[in-house]
Amino acid sequence: MKEVQAMEPQRPGQPLLKVASTSAPGSVAGAIAGAIRESGRCEMQAIGAGAINQAVKAIAIARGYVAPAGIDLVFVPAFFDIQVDGEERTAIKFLIEPRR
Repeated sequence: MKEVQAMEPQRPGQPLLKVASTSAPGSVAGAIAGAIRESGRCEMQAIGAGAINQAVKAIAIARGYVAPAGIDLVFVPAFFDIQVDGEERTAIKFLIEPRR
């Protein structure tokens, strides 16, 4: 598994990024900023405390990347269940979009 993988979008044109505890926050932030610029929003998922920590740091960094363009990012976290290697796991999904 790559550190950051674009997966099948949940909604057309909306990327879903997977974050691991080993993901580099700056790289994830760049992916978030690119998705925001391209489609106006981004979904990201993380499983486990380390991955969630990296995801939140990436969102904070991405805010700085898009701020010069007048974009103020906000996110909404939500729990959801996924299948990983045949096991059901609880993950956190982050919906990231510009403040309205």
